[in-house]
This record gives sequence, structure tokens and C-alpha cells, in this order.
Amino acid sequence: MSPARADELGYKPLDGGWGWIVVVGAHISIGFAYSTPKTLSIFFKEIQEDLGASYSEIAWVSSIMLAVMYAGGPVSSVLVCRFGSRPVVILGGLMCGVSMVAASFGSSIMYLYFCIGVIGGCGLSLNLNASLTIISKYFLAKRPLANGLAMAGSPVFLCCLAPVNQYLLVRFGWRGSLLILGGLMLNCCVAGALMRPVILPCKPTLRAPQEKVEEQPNNCNTKLKGSCMKKFLDLSFFKDRGFIIYLIGNVMFIFGAYAPILFLLTYAIKQGIEEYSAAYLLSIMGFVDMFVRPGTGLLANSKWIRPRIQYFFSFAMVFNGMCHLLCPLIKSYAFLVVYTVFSGVGFGMVFALIFECLMDLMGTQRFPSAVGLVTIIECFPMLLGPPAAGLLVDIFGDYKYLFFMCGSVIVTGGVFLFVMNIFNYHMQEKAKDTEQNQKSIENQDQVSVSETGMNQTPEAAMERTEPEAKEKNGAQRNPLPENAETLM
Repeated sequence: MSPARADELGYKPLDGGWGWIVVVGAHISIGFAYSTPKTLSIFFKEIQEDLGASYSEIAWVSSIMLAVMYAGGPVSSVLVCRFGSRPVVILGGLMCGVSMVAASFGSSIMYLYFCIGVIGGCGLSLNLNASLTIISKYFLAKRPLANGLAMAGSPVFLCCLAPVNQYLLVRFGWRGSLLILGGLMLNCCVAGALMRPVILPCKPTLRAPQEKVEEQPNNCNTKLKGSCMKKFLDLSFFKDRGFIIYLIGNVMFIFGAYAPILFLLTYAIKQGIEEYSAAYLLSIMGFVDMFVRPGTGLLANSKWIRPRIQYFFSFAMVFNGMCHLLCPLIKSYAFLVVYTVFSGVGFGMVFALIFECLMDLMGTQRFPSAVGLVTIIECFPMLLGPPAAGLLVDIFGDYKYLFFMCGSVIVTGGVFLFVMNIFNYHMQEKAKDTEQNQKSIENQDQVSVSETGMNQTPEAAMERTEPEAKEKNGAQRNPLPENAETLM
């Protein structure tokens, strides 16, 4: 999305200075937000044995956390507009830390649902949205670079947390690991403290006294907060054919995207791979994702791909789904690493394009409302996908059906997007041709009307002049009819 101009923002962002410290804080909070639900899968096997949970039951932990994180986006946005990013991120860090510490004392799977899923998910939602918002206040020209550095926290933290969590699990067990992880997540409070608010400058009038000048920034902030509170979701997007096509394909991808990642470690351990080596698979995926996302962005911005970005998005989905379909054929660790690399490539490509494609369809003006609606709808397949995959493992006792289900759903979504985008573009061109034909017909009618009017003008003029001439002649023949009456 092209950045807003300085006159639209009402002030000129710093594009540097303390803004880079804010980027560091956003890097930390976003890193925890995206990596924590994935790296929690390292503890799943131990939690299952301790609490007697099934694969589908344990999958609900990360599913609820991800769903709450996405669904809480609008609430987080309202809180940021009302109170600013700093207190919201600090509150989110406290909630994340408390959720992990409280979960370490859990004795039932329902207790983990509430602590990790609900409380932790709310905390991650506050961290994510507030961090993205504060960057837009500090940067304008360098905003793409700042956003890229902040979003890089996701793969960086995934690379680091996966082996760290495995070490903590071996050394302290899953309860001690969650306790230490809660302490680590309190660093989000430190990251929030770095997010110094930007005071929006208001230009005072020349005759205004000094006291009023000092009060005007607060009035401007109050108006901004009031406008944020009045924002609601725009349901008119459901009348847009392109949006519906994008939404269906996106929902199908989200349904099958996270389950292979959450169960990758337990699948590798069942194949006889050492626990540390299995944990490094997540690190490899995060490392690959770190370079694939910016590379995909550069490729999508080229003159060959940019006009066809919707087709490129569908190709990325099909590529990612095919990787999952081939995974059950892999038996050795070396080939499992190859699967992880290609899966990371497909996953990174999709998430590098997922919002760019929405922006391409909706435009920059409607994009904020559209992305809010999409993230809320995404929480439902995100909530149901991993438990459904875990249920297949419970029923058949084999992970291959999990990968078959997720891969087939993603491939179907990619093919659906490809075919329906062809249909959508065809209908748009047909509508444009119809409008052009109507405009040409209207122009021809106007020309014909003007020509007939020009041809009829002399005849009408003659018809108008003849009665006038007769009236003048009659007036000259009978000059004194009224005088004659008066004399009589």
C-alpha cells in the first residue's frame, strides 16, 4: 500500500531518530506474536502424556491462541486510538507473561485453553496491532523498510525460540518451560516502553493566546480518537465479486496452513528423529521464511508479475499444498529437511502476497476496512483447522492423513483462485466493453440530435418569421382599430 502523504497525516513523520528504537520494540513484540503459537507445539507431546489429552484436544491450544489473536484486532485498534500504542503493548506483554505463568500450574486441558488460548491470544493481539500502528506514525518515506524490519521478528524469533524451547523442555519439563517462557514474554513490556507516543502538532492561529496554543494538540488527539471510535466494518465488501473469490481461497488456505507446522515436530519424532533435530526443523523453516518474504515482495513488484499478482498468489498456494501432499512419502531426516525448506518457501510466498493481493483488489482507500473484515473471518478456519487435523490422527493413528487433508484443501483453494480470477477478469473486461459501447452509443445519439437540430433550425426560423411578418402586415393595414371604437 502506498504510504499516505504528509498533508493527509496532518504532520511530517520523523522517518528516523527515535523511530528506529520503536522498530526494535515492534520487532520484539511482533516476533513473540507470530512465533509463540508455532513453538508451543514443542511441548505438545509432554502435555499429552501428563494431562492425557488427544491430538485433537492439544491442537486446540494453539488454534484458540491464533484465533483470538486475529479476532481481537478491531478491539486492539480501538484501544490504540484511545490510549496510544505504549500502554496497549505493555498491557499485552503483561497478559502474555501472566498467561504462560498461570498455564504452568495447569492440571487440565481446559485450563490451558483459557490461560494460553484466551488470555495469551488477547495479549498477542494487543502487541501485534499496536506495534504496526506506531510504525505508521513515525515513518513515511522509509515506512516499507521499517515495516520489513519489524515483521522480520516473526522468522527470527521462530529460529531462536524453537531450539530454546526444546532445551527448556529437556531441562525443566513443560511446566518449568512455560514459567520461563512467561518471564521472557514480559520483555514485550520493555518493548512497549520504547514506543514513545507521537504528539500530533496543530497549527495555532496568530491571534490565539499561548494557553490555547498549548491545549490544541490535545484537542487534535481527541478528534483523532473520536474518529477511530466511529470506524466499523464495511459489510458492502460482500457485494464485490473479487473480494468473495479472494476470501474463499484465503479461508481454504488458512484452514490447512498451520496444522502441518504444529504437528511437524511430533511427526518427525514418530519417524525416529532425535528431539533436538526435530526442533531444528522449525528453525530451518523460520530461516527460509526470513529471506523468502522480501524476495517474493521484490519479485511481485516486477513489471512481469505485478499485473498478474493474483495468479502468482494462486501458484504460491498450489506450491505450498503440493509440499504437504508429498510429505508422507518422506522417511529420512535429510528429505524431511528438504520438505521443510520447500514448505517454508511456499508459506513465505503466500504470506508475502496475502495482503498485497487484497490491496490490489480493494485499493488503498478500502484496504483498512477490508483487512479488518478478512482477519475476523480468518479466525474461524484458523480455529478449526488444527483440531480437525488432530482428529484425523486420533482416528487413524497416522499423520499422513493430516498432511493429505491440509495439502488437498490448500491445492483446491489455489486452483479455485486461479480459475475464478480468470472468470472475474473476463467479466470485468466484458463490463468495461459494455460501458464503452454504451458511451459510444450515447455520443452518437448526441451527435445525431445536434445534427438534426442544426438541419431543423432554418425551417423553424422560417416558420417563426412568417407569422411575425403577417402580424406586422396586418398591423400596418389596420393601424387604428382601437381609436375607431373609442370615437364611436
